[in-house]
Amino acid sequence: MNTTKATPAQKFVPIKDVQNGIITLKDGSYRGILICSSVNFGLKSEDEQRAIIGGFQTFLNTLDFPVEIVIQSRKTDIRPYLSLLAEKEKNQQTELLRLQLREYMSFIRSFTENTNIMTKSFYVVVPYAPEGANEVKGTVEKFFGGSKKNSTAMEQPTSFEEHQVQIEQRLGLVSSGLGSSGIKATMLNTEDVIELLYRSFNPGELENPIRLNQ
Repeated sequence: MNTTKATPAQKFVPIKDVQNGIITLKDGSYRGILICSSVNFGLKSEDEQRAIIGGFQTFLNTLDFPVEIVIQSRKTDIRPYLSLLAEKEKNQQTELLRLQLREYMSFIRSFTENTNIMTKSFYVVVPYAPEGANEVKGTVEKFFGGSKKNSTAMEQPTSFEEHQVQIEQRLGLVSSGLGSSGIKATMLNTEDVIELLYRSFNPGELENPIRLNQ
């Protein structure tokens, strides 16, 4: 009989805590995440395209720390939209409008069953490593990957609040730089970070994408 205990899944997750939208990794480093809007580059004029490219090039040249750009594609969950239409159908005053809504819902169901409608979300992961922590060199490894050599959080002489100021400064710099290319970047709060982490570690789950705060 095999009495070997199974290793808890949490041991393989590099994340220690999420506080004020900041991810603390087990190696003592931190991550902040920006969710970004998209730009329909193909519909821009030639001058606008050159301006976007130039703005993005300037943004990259201003960075003195690594960032990771992550694109997450997920199949769109159409069920909430169909539920909303079903509620509207009940409130229609005429049978003609109810019939039109039913036909429209039938079309949406048929279309989505035969076509994979994907939603793309764009993120920028920004790292910060206090002195003594093992910051990943180059790109941020595997979205949130910390150093594999040290999975134990290191004792730091300064407080979390001081580190938060440092990483928020980096996030502000990245957000401002992306703005020069017409991209709106918003820092994820704790709830959104946890939701994103859950979806990242459970790719089979069908969930609605995080939306930019209006």
